[in-house]
Amino acid sequence: MAALKNTPIVEYHIELGAKMVPTSGWNMPLHYGEGIIAEHRHTRKACSVFDMCHKGEFRIAGPEAVRAMDRILARPVADLPVGGCRYNFLLDDDGGVRDDLLAFRMADDDLFLVVNAGNTFADANWIRERLPERGAEFYDLSADIAMLDLQGPRSADVLLELGMKLSDLPGHFHVSLADLDGIRCIISRTGCTGELGFEIYFDAEYADQLWDLFLSTDPVMPAGLGARDTLRLEMGYPVHDHELHREWSPFDSGAGSLIDLESERDFIGKAALLQRKATRQLIAVELEGRRASRPGSAVLNEREEIIGVVTSGSFCPTLEKAAALCSIEIDCAKVPGDRVLLEAGDVRLPGTVVERPFYRNGTAKEKLEPEA
Repeated sequence: MAALKNTPIVEYHIELGAKMVPTSGWNMPLHYGEGIIAEHRHTRKACSVFDMCHKGEFRIAGPEAVRAMDRILARPVADLPVGGCRYNFLLDDDGGVRDDLLAFRMADDDLFLVVNAGNTFADANWIRERLPERGAEFYDLSADIAMLDLQGPRSADVLLELGMKLSDLPGHFHVSLADLDGIRCIISRTGCTGELGFEIYFDAEYADQLWDLFLSTDPVMPAGLGARDTLRLEMGYPVHDHELHREWSPFDSGAGSLIDLESERDFIGKAALLQRKATRQLIAVELEGRRASRPGSAVLNEREEIIGVVTSGSFCPTLEKAAALCSIEIDCAKVPGDRVLLEAGDVRLPGTVVERPFYRNGTAKEKLEPEA
């Protein structure tokens, strides 16, 4: 087995007493001393910083870069303005989801992509092989770029306190270039928590400097991947290797509404999606208590017949109860208000199908206003 990779700030996590766990080939913090629930709640009310240096980053640049990626990605990028961002997918020829990612348009002929850690190598090869021989250069920046994720309703206040200007901060799902503590950064207003937040990319040699800077600023506290996942679950967002699979299309995974099959634009996987009917439905389920059903557990109807599988499940601190995302057979489709049972060990937990997201009071889209 290959040795786990470490991010540039692994020693800081250990000093802070983090519980470290293997994640996509990386040694990552699951939580720190106060635990997942405390980190989750702090992010919802204040601001937390997450080490996301394991993510993969690519640059595709040149006169044919945008045109080429407009065909390789499932959602368009040619219509993105400079400074715009779009959640996107890499699909197989048969319409299965290879990966989900963020695509930023940094200039007319320059794209910046952020992919999942476990797929970085495969994604790089997939894209390289499908770019034209000329006019689109591919750069894998993953080893040279660090990423820290500042999330929470006070995240903008933190950046302003650290000397940034309001004009430096991008709007929701936009990106900007700015200096932070003398370090040139790519700053995007993105994240999976549902709160106001900024994902910050910079030269990896400065990771310790910015980590220290954030933690020295009130009210920032560190948070691990455990809290990141419960925050994501409360938003009902699908995630790779749970809801998103190469065996399932976006229409099987709760993301079909994002894919436009009516436009004239062609992309890899489109022909298959036009022929391929959805076979699964992604449903959101609220349970009655704190006990959770874990991924891989069976989903049953009220007649106790197995109809699907839990893809994500946990106690959700904001809801004060457990919740789950589940993939069920399309022939057993459910609507909000329907009842199901989720297995948890030798127990079957009753739950109610609800609309996504579970959490609706987030600050992610709030407009930033100058102080009076």
